[in-house]
Amino acid sequence: MPVQYVIEEWDFRDLTLKLRPPVFIPRPETEELVSLVLADLQVKQASSVTSMQCLEVGCGSGAISLSLLHSLPQLRAVAVDKSQEAVCLTRENAHRLGLQDRLELHHLDVTGDAEVVLRECGPVDALVSNPPYLFSQDMASLEPEILRFEDPAALDGGADGMQVIQQILDLAPHLLTDRGRVYLEVDPRHPELIQQRVVEQRIAGLQYLQTHYDITSRPRFCVLQKKS
Repeated sequence: MPVQYVIEEWDFRDLTLKLRPPVFIPRPETEELVSLVLADLQVKQASSVTSMQCLEVGCGSGAISLSLLHSLPQLRAVAVDKSQEAVCLTRENAHRLGLQDRLELHHLDVTGDAEVVLRECGPVDALVSNPPYLFSQDMASLEPEILRFEDPAALDGGADGMQVIQQILDLAPHLLTDRGRVYLEVDPRHPELIQQRVVEQRIAGLQYLQTHYDITSRPRFCVLQKKS
C-alpha cells in the first residue's frame, strides 16, 4: 500500500491533505501545474480584479482547487469529479482547511454530463485539470501498488489518452470568460497532439498558447486561451 494511504495524509504545496484509497494521490508534477495557474491569476488579481472563479475537472483529493483557494482569497472554485469518493474527500479536506465556503462541489462526469457541467459550472476565468491521460496500453506497466490501490478511472485516458482531454477542449469555449484559460497536465506525447486538434478541428474560440516543461524537462503542461 502506498505510504500516503498508510498514514492517511500527505503534503501538497503548503497544505496537508487527508488521503484514502482509491482516490488518486497527487504527484509533485501537479504542484508545478498549480504554480502556473497561480502565477497567471495573481497577475489578473493585480489588475484590480475583485473576484475570480475557476473550475477543476477531476478534483480527486481537492489538491488543485484547495491550493488555489488557499493562495488567492478573492478566488471561488467549482470542482467536479465522476467519483463520489473523490467528491467526499475533497469536501472533507475543504472543511479541514476552512475553505468550504468558497468551494462548490459536483459529482459529475464531464464525458457524460456535459449539459449539466455547462449549466452549473460556468462562467470561469480558469479551467484546470489533471485528467486521466495515460494511454490504455500503458496501464499494464504501472507499479503494482498503483494498479492495486488507486482508481484506474483517474489514470486511464483511453486509447490515445485524450478521452477526457478532448471533452475539456470541447466544453472550454462555452465555460470560459473572454480570454479565460485552460491549464492541463498531460502525457509528454500530448502537447503536439492537442495543438494539432485545436487547429484541425477548429475548436471555436480556443487558441493554443504555450507548452510548459516539468522539472525533468518533459513537455507536461498545456495552456490554451479563449479568444475575446
